[in-house]
Amino acid sequence: MKNRFIPGKTYVRVSGKVFDDEEINNAIKVAKDGWWTEGEFGKKFESDFRKFMGVRYVSLVNSGSSANLVALASLTSKVFGERRLKAGDEFITTAVAFPTTVNPGILYGLKPVFIDSDIDTLNANVDQLEKAITKKTKLIMMAHTLGNPYNLDTVVRLVKKYNLWLIEDCCDALGSRYDGKLVGTFGHVATFSFYPAHQITMGEGGAVITQNPLIHMAVRQFRDWGRDCWCDTGKDDTCRRRFGWKLGDLPFGYDHKYSYSQIGYNLKLTDFQAAIGVAQLKKLSYFIKKRKENFKKYYEFFKKYEKYFILMKTSAKEDSCWFGFPLVVKKEAPFTRNQLTEYLEKNNIGTRNVFSGNLLRHPAYRDIKYKTVGNLKNADYVMNGAFWLGVFSEIDEARIKYVKKTIRKFLELYC
Repeated sequence: MKNRFIPGKTYVRVSGKVFDDEEINNAIKVAKDGWWTEGEFGKKFESDFRKFMGVRYVSLVNSGSSANLVALASLTSKVFGERRLKAGDEFITTAVAFPTTVNPGILYGLKPVFIDSDIDTLNANVDQLEKAITKKTKLIMMAHTLGNPYNLDTVVRLVKKYNLWLIEDCCDALGSRYDGKLVGTFGHVATFSFYPAHQITMGEGGAVITQNPLIHMAVRQFRDWGRDCWCDTGKDDTCRRRFGWKLGDLPFGYDHKYSYSQIGYNLKLTDFQAAIGVAQLKKLSYFIKKRKENFKKYYEFFKKYEKYFILMKTSAKEDSCWFGFPLVVKKEAPFTRNQLTEYLEKNNIGTRNVFSGNLLRHPAYRDIKYKTVGNLKNADYVMNGAFWLGVFSEIDEARIKYVKKTIRKFLELYC
């Protein structure tokens, strides 16, 4: 039962899970069946998600961060010959990022090349993209920030021109479209997160999608311990020659289920997670609709205060399923981002910064080898001035009214 919202007392969450009895009943079914690793619900979710996205292959993993890891790892497979990613190659990304969009490349020995972001989209400045490309560039890996698609016309054109890989990080952007097509269907491989903050949740969980059978095979290998076998969990002898292989220096007939062709991981999820995801996926169209509606309501309100805030700009081709409502406090405003967000939090309104701000300002990245295009001034601007409010389906008219009232009070104090 939904709790009554009490202005000033009930916390206005920026994000969170919204569910009903179906998610709980599905999880109970898994518990009773006793098959707790990936199983029937995993297969059901992959099938349903394939249909929604219109792609050939879906692989479930235990988080969006794992999705990014296995997506990049898949492109290091030797099946791609000279095109495969290897240590010393360069990949282009942006400094306004969630860490695990960038970390897989670093962990595999690639050198990140950071481009700046546009302050009124928070996405990568694609005008800098071609300047960042060198003979060592093999990959572009960037997120659609807060669900707002980046300029895929330019990105895809350059990917084709220079024969690069494109990984679309869609962890915040499930349901967003560009030129009528769902984001995630433009790149060679794309990733999604089902953490509670996102459009749908499994508690933890993620997915990797692709149209390419070789990428799909590599994703499954890296996800499933690095083994060469492609049997589903609990299945044997899908290839009909389980004891008929000769791989590496192994003896002929060595069990294919225990033959390893990649340095892999175990990144699978449980069927509990998938069971919750199956129920959540049925609600996705409603969740998308509510996020768009709430974004529009906030936009109309903050439009009156543009002398203090930079609002997000979208092109006619972009149809965003917003992860949150982002705002950038202008440098000339008579208050700071922190003053506003602290005031909101004291009044029980949740806020979040835009992820890392400038990722390179964080201690973890102090000693990495990297390159930049320009001085990343907008990334610093985002770090100091940007935040976002929640737009997920729990945000109803009463909550929006209270947020607006609180913002007005704050502006009266400072302006």
